[in-house]
Amino acid sequence: MVKVGDEFVVKIDALNHQAQGIARIDGYVVFVDHALLGEVLKVKIVEAKKEYGRAEIVEIIEKSPYRKEPECPVYYECGGCHLMHTSYEHQLEIKRMLVKDAFKRIGKLSPKINPVFGMENPFRYRNKVQFPVGKDRSGVKIGFYKKMTHEIVPTEFCLIQHRDTDRVIKVMKEIIKKYKIEIYNEKLHTGILRHIMIRRSFAFDQMMIVLICTKMPDKIEEVKEELVTSFSNLKSLYVNVNNKKTNVILGEKDILIWGSPTISDKIGKLLFEISPKSFFQVNSAQTEVLYSQVVKYLMNIEAEVVFDIYSGIGTISMFVAPFCKKVYSIEIVRDAVEDAKRSSKNNGISNVEFICGCAEIEIPKLLKSGIIPQAVILDPPRSGCEKELLESLIEHKISNIIYVSCNPSTLARDSSILCSNGYEILEVQPVDMFPQTFHVECVVLFKKGYS
Repeated sequence: MVKVGDEFVVKIDALNHQAQGIARIDGYVVFVDHALLGEVLKVKIVEAKKEYGRAEIVEIIEKSPYRKEPECPVYYECGGCHLMHTSYEHQLEIKRMLVKDAFKRIGKLSPKINPVFGMENPFRYRNKVQFPVGKDRSGVKIGFYKKMTHEIVPTEFCLIQHRDTDRVIKVMKEIIKKYKIEIYNEKLHTGILRHIMIRRSFAFDQMMIVLICTKMPDKIEEVKEELVTSFSNLKSLYVNVNNKKTNVILGEKDILIWGSPTISDKIGKLLFEISPKSFFQVNSAQTEVLYSQVVKYLMNIEAEVVFDIYSGIGTISMFVAPFCKKVYSIEIVRDAVEDAKRSSKNNGISNVEFICGCAEIEIPKLLKSGIIPQAVILDPPRSGCEKELLESLIEHKISNIIYVSCNPSTLARDSSILCSNGYEILEVQPVDMFPQTFHVECVVLFKKGYS
């Protein structure tokens, strides 16, 4: 019987959906962080459940040729990145393999999966970060949570964030100490400062800082002056009030302390105004790559009328609008629809109709009125599409479906439903939106009755 603390020599014969190594000890499955395919490792069991265990590497006996030293000094402690121990080229191969495995294992499908579109520079790409703030005997800690814990791993810099965030960490530590700002204790539900959120435009030299607090800090005017003096590109400073016992980071109330309510950023030629709670892809450069793939599929289809479902703030709708006659953008969250309408107006886009409602209800209405799309774009959350939505598309024999997915597992599940109802996958194009992590985005083109 495998127990916590036991040590074994194992060979990694596969990777799971989170890019953890899979080893077997007399048939018992063990997941190993930071392991690579084919490696022989001495591991120590750190968790032993009935169905599986987790282990950490004690010694690398036979090393993968793709293994390298991570650039980040806290990589093995921090839970933010997962693949920095291997070359970037191999990261892309791993992600392609994870997509292929999800289709085969979950969807029972074997579609054509293209090589992953990667980044020329796979570092410093994120335009948003949320740092938890804590305190212990050594002082204030700003960083990221250790994997599967709420223990903060302090960091002086983060290699996947914009460089400005490094300076914010340093300055905020000094401000906290100087003005004796009380740090939140989540166990006791005491204190004030919980998180620091930073949004940094890549198209413009603009930054937003949001202090997530249980209440307004007493020295907020002094804090404001320090931050404004320290950062010439600070455009917005907010306090977000969250006094609930919750793991949800942002509270409901945003208070503008200084500057503009929004910062500006771009995807391609499109301009967006971003507030504290705006949904905006965290990798602006790769978002353009992702959306360009959607446009490529639309142009191959020669789609004139398009439905964009789960459209959020309308980024895809507006990006594809110049390439078709009409886009019907369907989203159930009213605030997102209002944001989309404003952005559309600001960008001079007039051929997108924004509809607030449930897609399963709105699609039949549009079809009944004689509006027939040549393509439907789906961009659901990680949980994938609602089954009723897929059934509606199948029932109405939609010719072409372009599915944008951030989760290969739910993509494979939904693909199985579509393919078992007369659709065929023409192509799967993975895009690396999140270098150094196991996450991968995909754009998939489905066609009804293709032969």
